[in-house]
Amino acid sequence: MRVGYFDCFSGIAGDMTMAALVDAGVDRRAIQEAVASLGLPCELTFENVRRGGFRATYAKVETPETNAHRHWHHIEAIIDKSSLSGRQKELAKKIFLKLGEAEARVHGVDLAKIHFHEVGAVDSIVDIIGSAVGLDLLGVDHYEASPVPPGRGWIKAAHGRMPLPAPATAEILRNIPLAESQVDFELTTPTGAAILATVAERFTSFPAMTIESIGLGAGTRELPGQANIVRLFVGEVALPPSADRVWALETNLDDLPGEVVGYTLNRLLEAGALDAFLTPIQMKKNRPGVMVSVLCDETRIPVLEEILFRETTTLGIRRYPVSRHKLKRQAIEVETPLGRIRGKLGWLADRPPTFSPEYDDCARIAAERGVPLRQVYDAAHAGYAAHVAGAGAGAAAAAPPDH
Repeated sequence: MRVGYFDCFSGIAGDMTMAALVDAGVDRRAIQEAVASLGLPCELTFENVRRGGFRATYAKVETPETNAHRHWHHIEAIIDKSSLSGRQKELAKKIFLKLGEAEARVHGVDLAKIHFHEVGAVDSIVDIIGSAVGLDLLGVDHYEASPVPPGRGWIKAAHGRMPLPAPATAEILRNIPLAESQVDFELTTPTGAAILATVAERFTSFPAMTIESIGLGAGTRELPGQANIVRLFVGEVALPPSADRVWALETNLDDLPGEVVGYTLNRLLEAGALDAFLTPIQMKKNRPGVMVSVLCDETRIPVLEEILFRETTTLGIRRYPVSRHKLKRQAIEVETPLGRIRGKLGWLADRPPTFSPEYDDCARIAAERGVPLRQVYDAAHAGYAAHVAGAGAGAAAAAPPDH
């Protein structure tokens, strides 16, 4: 699987994204032609520059000074009349919509009434349109990114002086892991945040991959102590398609009532944990205790750790990445004399699938019918066997349709 990974150690902006895509191999002329079709007064060029001692590509947009503020329907019209492909237009609109929805929440008004302020300026429109085209043309299966440093300090914007991250940027970065900012500067702009929030499927540490190309996109200014660039790594992931990476959180407890521990597990699962479970352990001074283990996507780490700190007496939580090898899965329903029961099929390579009934369905039917739970499970498995036999004998009939 081909992956594009954004290493945002110095944040990200729209022009940095567009430049990194060109530096990673996207034809700059394709982006320039797409921008020219917008009919806006601007010229887009790409230059080789140095930032913090490193060579990078810089996207330069030259446009007349203007204070034009555009509404959502203006942005849509500009995109619709361009020469972008249908997929590129859709992506560009998604990025702008992400921005517009954030601005609407910040200001408490409807999306249709939002002025796009700085983002509605010609250079910002070019950054987003050019990035949308480049993201499509790069030809990867999906994008990932590192945690994002928003920057620290203050900026002067359309509504006056405000602290970083700017309100719209902060809104866009909800549920995205942030990294510590080392310099007093706006490292991540609303356009950069919106692009990442739209296309990145995961925010994680560097993936196991074979690197094909590296694109370095330069920011406008030099930064003290670090290169003002974003790196885009393109390559093949080393994990098989049936594998992925998640995070494990662990903490040891020996001084809480069992009811509190059980309540905490329920809260963790409700908050998006992939799994949460207990392991009996022996702690200091031979005290019996439990280890709470949580599996989650990286984006859920802050929420789940907050629950552990709030609901338990723990003083610290261990965290580390783990890889999972998963069976392919498919939902299925089977008919039984007790009623329809949902379940899952799981299979690996050419092996016949296994069937697992859904506990909730089985427990509900057992309670409604007044029969033992194991009897409902037996009926579900018999129903699946009948389903396979009805579809036709042999392994081919047992395999899911997309097997």
